[in-house]
Amino acid sequence: MTKKTEKRITPDKKGVLLAFMLSILWSGNPISIKIGLEDAPPLRLGWMRFILGGLVAIAWAIYNKEKIFLRKSDLAPLIGVGLLFSIQLGFMNIGQNYTSGGHGVIMITTFPLWSSIFSHFFVPNDTLTKFKSLGMFIAYTGIIILFWESISNSVNSYLLGDLLMLTSAMLLGARQIYISQIAQGIEQIKILLSQAIVGILTFFICSLFFENDSYSFTYNLIIALFYQGIIIARFGFIGQTWLLKKYLPSKITIISLSQPVSGVFLAWFILGEQPGLELIFATILVVLGSYLSVKTKSKK
Repeated sequence: MTKKTEKRITPDKKGVLLAFMLSILWSGNPISIKIGLEDAPPLRLGWMRFILGGLVAIAWAIYNKEKIFLRKSDLAPLIGVGLLFSIQLGFMNIGQNYTSGGHGVIMITTFPLWSSIFSHFFVPNDTLTKFKSLGMFIAYTGIIILFWESISNSVNSYLLGDLLMLTSAMLLGARQIYISQIAQGIEQIKILLSQAIVGILTFFICSLFFENDSYSFTYNLIIALFYQGIIIARFGFIGQTWLLKKYLPSKITIISLSQPVSGVFLAWFILGEQPGLELIFATILVVLGSYLSVKTKSKK
């Protein structure tokens, strides 16, 4: 029996408002990770965050009285999205440990560019044009500026962390499109639970083998985990999955352009990172380039 799919549309006012609110929340995620890494190693921070996220997903299912029936055809895509999420978050947590909060925000918020590229190949009526490609070139000029700053800074080089965060952004862009595709035939709660279950298993096992650092269960760590595992899992993932199922992916990701600006501000306000000229200039280029790459309508 063929699964019925729903045609995705351009966001209405409700979709735009929700996407904007989620964008602000997501901009604080790298900052919360940076805070959590002060008291826990990256992989351990990851599985603790996944446990909280899984509990939120279960609570969401109970609240909506959802019955979970796992079809045989669901198994492969659910494992796939769980592994993709785990790898992406692994790069993000480890990368954020080797770069600044401001750099991390800029790198991870390039994911709309990657979403546009993947959407061009896998989503009907969401093609990549020459004008979008120009926007990507402008945005990645900003990324090159940050890389140059990392290379030239012999005291605090963020090059490794920046590369890992950029890889995480690419995987996040791919995951956005993958979720938008499988969400047409698989219930949202299954996607959320599969990400949590696979994430807990992979991060816990890898942490046992590769991490020997002790951790302190501090107030800051609790706040960071609450933000990542409750706020982001509850509003971020559930809201984002719903948006990607209902609306065209590239039209949703355009709202994410507020993330670099709000993220750099949060890094300054919370972490005390003074944004230099390179970071400010890079932020402008990433926002401008991302806007051009995802705003322009596809040519027929």
